[in-house]
Amino acid sequence: MNILVINCGSSSLKFQLINSETEEVIAKGLCERIAIEGSRMVYTPKGGEKQITVAPMPDHTAAIQMVLSALTDEKTGVVKELGEIGAVGHRIVHGGEKFASSTVITEEVLKAIEECNDLAPLHNPANLIGIRACQQLMKNTPMVAVFDTAFHQTMPEEAFLYGLPYRYYEDYKIRRYGFHGTSHSYVSKKAAELLGQDYESLKLIVCHLGNGASVSAVKNGRCVDTSMGLTPLEGLIMGTRSGDLDPAIVEFICNKENKDVHEVLNILNKESGIYGLSEDYSSDFRDLEEGYVENKENCIRAVDAFCYRVAKYVGAYAAAMNGVDAICFTAGVGENSGFVRSLICKYFGYLGVALNEAENEKRGEALIVSTKDSRTKVLVIPTNEELAIARETAALVQK
Repeated sequence: MNILVINCGSSSLKFQLINSETEEVIAKGLCERIAIEGSRMVYTPKGGEKQITVAPMPDHTAAIQMVLSALTDEKTGVVKELGEIGAVGHRIVHGGEKFASSTVITEEVLKAIEECNDLAPLHNPANLIGIRACQQLMKNTPMVAVFDTAFHQTMPEEAFLYGLPYRYYEDYKIRRYGFHGTSHSYVSKKAAELLGQDYESLKLIVCHLGNGASVSAVKNGRCVDTSMGLTPLEGLIMGTRSGDLDPAIVEFICNKENKDVHEVLNILNKESGIYGLSEDYSSDFRDLEEGYVENKENCIRAVDAFCYRVAKYVGAYAAAMNGVDAICFTAGVGENSGFVRSLICKYFGYLGVALNEAENEKRGEALIVSTKDSRTKVLVIPTNEELAIARETAALVQK
C-alpha cells in the first residue's frame, strides 16, 4: 500500500509517499510560502531529479492539489492515478488527553482535535486545514491522525502534573504533554532492535536533539517522563527556545522593559536558547561547534549550557527509572554531531559510559557508539518520523 504522509504547517506542507510493504520513499517534497507571495513546491521522485515549481498557492487546498498533480504527472509522477494511494497519514501536533494513540479520522475526531487548538494555537489549526484539504480532493481515501503527544500519554500522574492548584488541571487540562512523540517512539523501538533485546524489558533514554530538543524516559516500552511540557517551550535549552526557567522571570522582564507577556514569550521562544546565549551568533549548532573549536567565548558558553542541561535530564531520568540500559541520540544534532555527543557523555562516568571515539564520529546510520565494556550503551539512531507515521497509518487502515 502507498501511504501519503502529510506534515502541515501554517504556511508550509511537507510530504512523502511511502510504500508500506517495502518502506521505500517513492517521492517527497515541500510546499513553501502557502498564501504568501513567492510560493513554490520542491518535488523529488525516487530516482529522479529535484524539481522546483514556482506557482501561486492561495491556500492549503491548492498546495495539496499541486502535490497530487506532481505525484500523478505523466512524465515525472510515481503513480498513475490517485486510487494507487491507499491512505493519508497526517502529523498532528497536539492531541491533549483525548488521544493516546493514532486514530482513523472521522468528524468526531476532527472536532476533538479542534478542541485542542488552545493547547497548540500555531500548529493544530494548520494541521486541520491540511486534513480538510485532503478530504476535499481525496474523498474516498482513508485518513489517519498521528499525534506528537500520544506516545507520552503513558506518563504517570506524578510525572505530568505541575505544582499548581489542582483545579487548573481539572478545568483547563494544564499539565505536561510532551512533543516529538513520534520520533521518541520510533527511536526507542529501533534501539531495542539494535541491541537485540526485548523492547518491553529495557530502560531507555532518548535524546531528540535538534533546533527543537527533548528527552524522554522509556521504561518497559512505555514513556514515563519527557522534558517538554504544556508547550514545546519547557525542558532543554534549544535553538531559540529558553527551556526551563523561573516563571517569575517573565514578570521581571515585563516590568524592567515595559513589555507585555506576549512580547516576553516571543523572546523566550524565538530569541533565547543557544541563539540568545551566544549573543545572537547563531541558532545552528554547526556554527557554534566551529566557534567552540576556535575558542569563541560566546559559542563555548552556549554549547556548554546546552550539553549540561541534556546531561542533567538524562541523570534525572536514570533516577526516575532506577537505572538505564541505553542512551539514544537522534535528530539533527543528536545524529550528526559527535562533538556534542562527546561533550554530553563526559558527564556519564557514574553510569559507566565509555565512548568508542571512532564510531562516535560516524553519521547517517544506526549504530552503537559506546565501547563493548561500557556499562550503559550509547546509540545513535537517525529518526524517521515519516516512516513511523506511515507504519501507524497502514496498521490502522489494514485492520
